[in-house]
Amino acid sequence: MSAASSERSVRERILSTAGQLFYRRGYHAVGVDTIIAESGVAKMSLYRHFPSKDALIAAYLERANAQVLALLDEAAASEAEPLARLRALVAQVARIATGPQCLGCVFQMSAAEFPERDHPAHQVAVAHKLAVRGRLLDLARLAGLRDPQVLSDQLLLLIDGAWIAARMFGPESPATSLIGAADALIEAQQ
Repeated sequence: MSAASSERSVRERILSTAGQLFYRRGYHAVGVDTIIAESGVAKMSLYRHFPSKDALIAAYLERANAQVLALLDEAAASEAEPLARLRALVAQVARIATGPQCLGCVFQMSAAEFPERDHPAHQVAVAHKLAVRGRLLDLARLAGLRDPQVLSDQLLLLIDGAWIAARMFGPESPATSLIGAADALIEAQQ
């Protein structure tokens, strides 16, 4: 293994460990020492890759953002028609939110734990929500729906509600109603 791939491996191990801990326990509840102990890396290795805990949190959220958006884009791309693509995106969220491992939305968690709008975690969270809303808006426009802006806002609120329900109630949460609620809003816009 080359030195560069070894460093990437250490970075990924830190990100993966920190991500699991942050997701289960929250950002403020997990200290750097816990991340170091759980990941098995030296403190200097962690700080070589992430100069601060805030930098580590932002990197984790940026990675999560890329992963979630890729899942949503993949689901939407599985359909040919814009309306079906919009429904497929919502269905993907429903599948994730009702899964047994789902503890809600990491971006909602970060915005709640870091309410200061200039905090890097809050900024990544807002950027993620804007990206999701943008995808919903684009698909609603392509589908020729009456008021794409209103619909994209409504669907984002439903999706965010599903994430909250998943965190609070687990797999048997009201998030199971996401697809039906989204379909009703979409049909009202046709």
